[in-house]
Amino acid sequence: MTLQKSLIADRGSILSLRGIGKRYGSIPVLPSIDLDIRQGEVLALIGENGAGKSTISAIIAGLVKPSTGTMSWRGAPYAPASPADALSAGIGLIHQEMRLLPDLSIAENVFVGRLPMKAGILDRAAMNRRAAGQLKRLGLDVPPAMLVRHLRVAAQQQVEIAKALTLDASLLILDEPTAALGGKEADRLFEHILQLKAEGVSFIYISHRLDEIARVADRVAVLRDGQLVAMHENAQVQVKTLVEQMVGRPVERMFPALRPIEGRPLLEIEGFTSPEGSFADVSFSVKAGEVFGIAGIIGAGRTELVRAIAGADPIASGTVKVGGAPIHLRSPRDALANGIFLVPEDRKAQGLILAHSIADNIAVSNASSIARKGWITPRAIERFADQVIARFGIRGRSNQRAGQLSGGNQQKVVIAKCISRRPRIVILDEPTRGIDVGARAAIYEMIADLAGQGMAVIVVSSDLDEVLGLSHRIMVLSRGRNRGILGHEAADRVAVMELATT
Repeated sequence: MTLQKSLIADRGSILSLRGIGKRYGSIPVLPSIDLDIRQGEVLALIGENGAGKSTISAIIAGLVKPSTGTMSWRGAPYAPASPADALSAGIGLIHQEMRLLPDLSIAENVFVGRLPMKAGILDRAAMNRRAAGQLKRLGLDVPPAMLVRHLRVAAQQQVEIAKALTLDASLLILDEPTAALGGKEADRLFEHILQLKAEGVSFIYISHRLDEIARVADRVAVLRDGQLVAMHENAQVQVKTLVEQMVGRPVERMFPALRPIEGRPLLEIEGFTSPEGSFADVSFSVKAGEVFGIAGIIGAGRTELVRAIAGADPIASGTVKVGGAPIHLRSPRDALANGIFLVPEDRKAQGLILAHSIADNIAVSNASSIARKGWITPRAIERFADQVIARFGIRGRSNQRAGQLSGGNQQKVVIAKCISRRPRIVILDEPTRGIDVGARAAIYEMIADLAGQGMAVIVVSSDLDEVLGLSHRIMVLSRGRNRGILGHEAADRVAVMELATT
């Protein structure tokens, strides 16, 4: 009996998928899936980008119609024509890519489409009160009337979660819910999941953070190339086993070996202080060839600090030296002129022009390298882009829109257009957010290669294992202050979290 056919015997399921497939023209993205979700369970759905996880979620949530197969919900045929049909049935989805409305308030985003009314009029007080309560439980202490556009990425992710948790749903699909969250915020989410699970709510939990799976899931379904290749009846499975099932090959090592570093600091930060108070009196240095990690929980000031170093945000006081020489940062242009390049945490909104081609995205940051006698031709752009694509192993054509790429390949484009400028200092803010295991390994190799070429590399990440595995040294921020810098040998999860929570 095949794995998929054996699932038909699964009893106690509230949602069943039989032969669900999806084709776009002649291209099959999901050949045929049989899957059951039981009442009051957390089913983890894992796999590389393109394995079919998001397609399955979209079909269940009514965003996409399947090309083949049938579904049943609570024993009755289920074929949602829209997300509204799915919500009416009691099925909600948190998207991997945030879909908030930036010019509406937090509370309006939480309750959009189901605004609380009183005598035919919006009950704004009740809406704000309910939204504030849910946000506080998730650890986000912000006014519910604040516009979403003023929130950082991590806070926006928490708003998305609050939006889903306020649904009166029987099944919640969480697609990378902790991608932008730190450990403390993720813990709060897990508490909510366990509480709702005890009340009979079911979850489909999609995550590339495999350490989370053992904490929150009851079963684990592994997808590869649109096929269900393994179903584990409990979540206590070795990460190495899951990774090998996902990628279809043995994986010997996730993080590249650290290379020795010598010499004097390439970047020196002294007394950096934000005018808004997000960080204060932060000092550190990074040597050429060093990978320097920055850790801390959400709100520690990590992103604000690196944006200031990249000239994107102002500072109230502090000095910067590159190669021993003081520099003045008034804008990102000043940082770029001194060889400082930031790969931002939100690659879609800040790192790429999604509607433009890969070639155009690369050319935007490398016009001076492409121009010949002051002229830039389409052929010169294409030739330069093809060289970059080949060098960095980007899976895509130079004329392909950036928005059509997987998350891992989008991130490669952002890094590639940076490296093509030959920077001296590279700052990567959440370099693998929402990226699968296979693509992560490729990004990690790119980071190691940057350091190997003599660049100073700064990595900011909410994934503590990532910071520990990549970094020669780690600076831990807490409430905007440097609480200590740990060498690779002295750094572990306990040591970092002790500093992060002081």
